[in-house]
Order: sequence, then C-alpha cells, then structure tokens
Amino acid sequence: MTPTEPTHAGTVYLVGAGPGAPDLVTVRGLNAIRRADVVVYDALVHPELIAHAPADAERVYAGKRGYCVGSTLQETIHEVMANRARAGLTVVRLKGGDPCVFGRGGEEAEYLAERGIPVEIVPGVTTAVGACAAAGIPLTHRDETQAVTLVTGHFDPDSPECKLDWKALACAGTLVVYMGLRHLDAIAARLIGAGLDPETPAAVVCRGTLPDQQVIDSPLTQLATAARAAGAAAPAVIVVGQVVAHRTRMMSLVAAQGAVA
Repeated sequence: MTPTEPTHAGTVYLVGAGPGAPDLVTVRGLNAIRRADVVVYDALVHPELIAHAPADAERVYAGKRGYCVGSTLQETIHEVMANRARAGLTVVRLKGGDPCVFGRGGEEAEYLAERGIPVEIVPGVTTAVGACAAAGIPLTHRDETQAVTLVTGHFDPDSPECKLDWKALACAGTLVVYMGLRHLDAIAARLIGAGLDPETPAAVVCRGTLPDQQVIDSPLTQLATAARAAGAAAPAVIVVGQVVAHRTRMMSLVAAQGAVA
C-alpha cells in the first residue's frame, strides 16, 4: 500500500432528504450533509439542502427520473459511491423521501456492504407521509381505516411487469401510489374493476410540502380527468380512501375559523 492510499474505506450515508421542503430533513441527515466530502444527490432533492455541504465538497448529480432521457444509471451511482468511499472519503447519498421506500436504498446498502464499505442508513420522512400531511389528508383515522398500503405505480397496470394484487388493494383501507400519475386512468380502472366503489374519495398531491404544492381531489372514477384538467405533473402521489374526505372537512373548519377571526 502506498502512503497516499487510505487505510480504511470512508463511510457512505444513505440519507433521506424528506418529501420536498428542505426543513423536513432530519437532524441526523443534516449533520451528515454538513460533514460530507461528497454529496451524490437525486433530482428531487432541494438545492438548499445541498448547500449545507462544505464549500469544497464534491457534488455529484445522480438524477433518476422515470421515462426521461438522461437519467443516471443505477450502476453508475453504485460505482460513484464505492469509488469515493474506497478513496477514504465520507459520502452522502442524498435521496428524496426515505432511502428505503421506493428509493433503492436497500439495493445500494447491499452493494456497498458486499464490497466491505461501511454504510449507514439515515431515515427520512417518506413522501406518502409528508405530502399527505401537508395536503391535510390523514393517512389513518380511527373512524375510517386501520391500514395504509404503499405501492409503486411505475409499471403499466396492464403490463406483465406489474405484480400488484388489485383485489387486495381494493380492500386496503388507505392506498398511496408512488410514481403512478402516468398510469392514473389504468390504476383507477383496475381498482374499480376489483370492487372498489367508484365514488371513493381520492386525490393527487403534486410537489407535496413545497410552496407550489397542488392538490386535486375527486371521486376515484373522475380523478384522472380532474388531474389532467388541473395540469397535474410529477412528482406526485395518488391517495385513495375515505381519509381523503377529511381534507375537505378540515379545510371547511379552517375557513370558518378564518372568517370568524
């Protein structure tokens, strides 16, 4: 070993950046960013978070947007993290939401661990929790549901790649679909075809927790049409269940209180 080679690999921190707003990152996550030598960040990470890294830290864009040309290959992200860590550097892999909820955090942690590279997962507020809370939608409510199901809508429901059990999802209580806006028509049709009431309250939350957050709510059978009319665009989550109706109730109460004040 030459004198310039590190005796130990640096640690990689897989950090959840939260659902969008930069102040929703955890304290542990922020501390990791502040001591990073390298920040490998996703497309949805807020620039204010990246700015907390030391001025001389290397910043590596690793955006991965579905169906978009120019998305960073997962293999490239693996190599960047491993190579920087082998050089003895502290690496922060900064991901939107939580690293292990549709964020490939498990894959990345296993890749690094298999190569003897120390890795720590720093949880974040996942988008389903953060975006729905910001939209006034309680994921659980004692009067409505005892269960929440999170699924990915990345695959076309009519394709063989989609392995979702639609009959089970139609009975799921509250259902949150990540990355499903592109297939919203088919998702709604599958749920209704599996027995879910077409009039079930549903919503699309776009850019949740950010100043330009957009919420479109309607009965499930009309949600895709309403979302198109409103110009809904990713990033977005779809929420289906009776809990969505509580958003309208809460908004009415807030409006009434404002009128009294």
